[in-house]
Amino acid sequence: MLSVQVYLGEELFKGWTDEQKRDEIGRLVTGFRAGLPIGIVCNMAEKIAGGETPARRYLLSFMSLEERRDAVATESGGVKELVSRFLGV
Repeated sequence: MLSVQVYLGEELFKGWTDEQKRDEIGRLVTGFRAGLPIGIVCNMAEKIAGGETPARRYLLSFMSLEERRDAVATESGGVKELVSRFLGV
């Protein structure tokens, strides 16, 4: 069986400034508002920010509590748990 590793640019993101990371995560949140699944936003934010804790800080700064609650409410199962953890809801 062929092993495939998905490269999400982790090495590239390590060289980014905090401002670049913030801008890119802001674009992800804009994408979410346009229909990008929140699970993808959380996953990519973690890769860009360099971990769950910094990703959570960025996401909390961009999204209102109501928006975060709505995002969690639309998910189910394991994705809901992940999104809830990232969005603090």
